This record gives sequence, structure tokens and C-alpha cells, in this order.
Amino acid sequence: MVRGAGRVMFTAILLMILGTLNIIYGIGALADASIFVNDTRYILDNLNTLGWVLIILGIIQLTGGFSLAAGNAYGVMVGIVAASLGAIGALFSIGGSFPWWSLAMFALCLYILHGLFMFASDEAERSSEAHEREERLAREAEAAKAPPTRTRPA
Repeated sequence: MVRGAGRVMFTAILLMILGTLNIIYGIGALADASIFVNDTRYILDNLNTLGWVLIILGIIQLTGGFSLAAGNAYGVMVGIVAASLGAIGALFSIGGSFPWWSLAMFALCLYILHGLFMFASDEAERSSEAHEREERLAREAEAAKAPPTRTRPA
């Protein structure tokens, strides 16, 4: 079992859930739904623009989650970026209505980042070990192909 594989699968599932929720919120913003009321602070003033940004972000997160579940490098990179942005966003929202929820999300994002970095470093280590093994086998194969050298008696 690869170290950090369970955490990476957990991260992939969280990315897929997050992507789905962002797409739903984006559709709600496009439809001028009443889910954006009261204590909501907008980064973008226009709900139509906010809706499209959330939909595009959700699609990127969904593709990253599926890619991460398949074990591809694209998913690892998108996971790192998404968890970093999530941690920053959680820190910015600590002063809001739910500070403990924001701290919990910040801790979860740090946990996900740690898992992704451990998985990526292990992948790099396995890749370098495999490359060294291939080079050694190639040298041994070349040595086996070389004709034996003869020594003349003096």
C-alpha cells in the first residue's frame, strides 16, 4: 500500500463534493436565488459573474478530483491549489458568523495538503528509484552483450 493513498482518496472525494457544491451555488447565483442573503460578503458584486466563476471553479475541482482518484499528477496539483485556496478562504472567514467552522475547515485543508505533499514526495522517490533501477539493468544488459575479452599468454 502506498503511503498517503487513503488520504489522497479522501482528498479526491472532498474535491468532487466541493466541485459539485460550487456548481450548484453557481447555478443558484445565475438564477438569482435567495441563497445569497444576510451576512454574505461578495467578492464579485454581480451575481451573474459570481455564478460563472463558481461553475468554472467547480468543473476544475471535479476534474481534479476524478484525476486524483485515478492517481494522475494533474489531480495532485489541482488538489494542492484547491486546498491552499480553501485554507486561505477559511482564514479570511474566521471573523464571520461561524468561526469554529472556519477553523475546522482550515485544519482539514492543512490535513489534505499534508497528505498530498506526502503522496507527491513518495511518488517522486519511487520514480527516481525506478529510473535508477532501469539504468542499472541497462548497464548490466550492455555488459552481458559485450564480447568477452581475451588475454594472451605471455
